[in-house]
Amino acid sequence: ALEEAGADTVLIAPKPEIQSMKHDERDERFAVDMALKDASPDEFDAVLLPGGALNADKLRMETAAREIVQQIDSAGKPIAAICHAPWLLVSAKLVKGRRLTSYYTLQDDIRCAGGEWEDREVLVDRNWVTSRKPDDIPAFNREMRSLFAKSRAGERSAGAKAR
Repeated sequence: ALEEAGADTVLIAPKPEIQSMKHDERDERFAVDMALKDASPDEFDAVLLPGGALNADKLRMETAAREIVQQIDSAGKPIAAICHAPWLLVSAKLVKGRRLTSYYTLQDDIRCAGGEWEDREVLVDRNWVTSRKPDDIPAFNREMRSLFAKSRAGERSAGAKAR
């Protein structure tokens, strides 16, 4: 959806290749564009955190991943997270006082971390857009593209004013 909208995307992960999962079965493998340890939040306008229980659980244990989302969030840049991806936001201690949705099994983690979990197809809260599951992808993509576009438009107008 992002590439179709004209965005340049970069696949970042701790290892050189990602094993995607479809539920609990292996699916496609993807080559990584950049190692997580080499990624700098300053290089990116936004972040999309993909879902899936196994990969999301592994990613949230990576210090570099937690630091990147903390810096992206503190800069007010958009964060999109679907399914189990909000686990990283919980582990990065970012959900306190935020409204979000996720796969239903994360609701206790989110609430215990001070977040307000809602059972909604898609939820936008400031610079975040979250969704619950693959069935929500059309709504998630629509709101993600909208949030990312608004953020880019704001950056362009701020740059024009600074000149």
